[in-house]
Amino acid sequence: MTSLPRPISALRNATLADGSVVDVELDGDRVSAVLPAGSLVDAPADVTLDLSGFVLLTAPAEPHAHLDKALSWDEINPPMGDLGLAIASWREYATDMTIESIADRARRQALAMLAQGTTAIRTHVDILMGDEPLRSSLALLQVREELRDLMDIEIVALAGPDVPSADVEAALDAGVDLVGGAPHLARDQSADLQRLLAIAKARGIGVDMHTDESLDGDHTLSELAVTVRDWAQPVSAGHCVRLGTLDATTRDAVIREVALSDVGIIANPITNLYLQGWETPVATPRGLTPVRELLDAGVRVAAGADNVRDPFNPLGRSDALETAMLLVAAAHLTIGEAYTAVSDSARSVMSLPLAGPVVGARAELLAVRGTGLPDVVANASADRFVIHAGNLVAQSFVTSQVAAPSPLRTTVLTETR
Repeated sequence: MTSLPRPISALRNATLADGSVVDVELDGDRVSAVLPAGSLVDAPADVTLDLSGFVLLTAPAEPHAHLDKALSWDEINPPMGDLGLAIASWREYATDMTIESIADRARRQALAMLAQGTTAIRTHVDILMGDEPLRSSLALLQVREELRDLMDIEIVALAGPDVPSADVEAALDAGVDLVGGAPHLARDQSADLQRLLAIAKARGIGVDMHTDESLDGDHTLSELAVTVRDWAQPVSAGHCVRLGTLDATTRDAVIREVALSDVGIIANPITNLYLQGWETPVATPRGLTPVRELLDAGVRVAAGADNVRDPFNPLGRSDALETAMLLVAAAHLTIGEAYTAVSDSARSVMSLPLAGPVVGARAELLAVRGTGLPDVVANASADRFVIHAGNLVAQSFVTSQVAAPSPLRTTVLTETR
């Protein structure tokens, strides 16, 4: 098997999401042509992929990950439960983490996501309490550097209400990209939100805030949207679970503010469906932002896996198709809308360039064995090719063997009267 990464300049016989079968020409990290199938028969074999039987899509982008927490469930063995229990379990474990142990889990998780097709990740990183608050930040900065030729990684400083602003500034000085936090966990939610926004504004950088991650109580999304109304920097808000439980009039008023400020909203179905509703055993409410209403209002909506196999979510396959499937089942999106949320819209919210099998777009591509997009999302075949910046960076092949059914037995029926 040829070693990876390797450059690719021709994709033959690929089925697009609209059902058309095409050849795609790549010029470095860009798509230079999309042609009728059979147009690129003379392309050299060593730079060509024959995608007969595969659906070619924009590669997923993960807009909300926690690489510093990923794959810690087995090590922690935490109790299953709500957000408070998850935070407590994580904080106890985090006191003994080293830069090396964090980087090892983060690297394994990022590569697992790459194998499934994700070529860009935005990850939050905890600013830790204690004498070494930047351990997780330094670990993720190291992993980003190691994987720089395989995928794009953005890092958000996740500052809890008890994290000093000086530590946030130090993380940004070290190379962290964006300001984040969780003001809904603060006693004075508005004060904590404004503190973090002030840091971002002073530095002229973007914001990605954990927002209103609860089914009831106060909500800060409106204040966030109004505060950043005239900002040139990108702003996004993750979770926004409370928005889904507000009465319709209040909900729609908040959504109008969000749309006016072009705040990107990031839904995280698997983690919020797991964390929310434990206290309500009958007619259990589900934790999900109102995706349909946001889309109908013209808001840019992305979706992420959030946590993977840590105290905040014991499960997860590191596969954007899992997130898309949950959006269809839990948010009632169409299959096309759901895949867009984990690909094109996710890239938009992350301020990444247009990608996919479109002339002039960046060559960030995922090919999955299947007959069409519904088949791909439903079955999530592990047979995949992953292209980042025009280079094949991952490929997976699965062999299955299933026992044959028994021969059909012919039964003669005798009619009796």
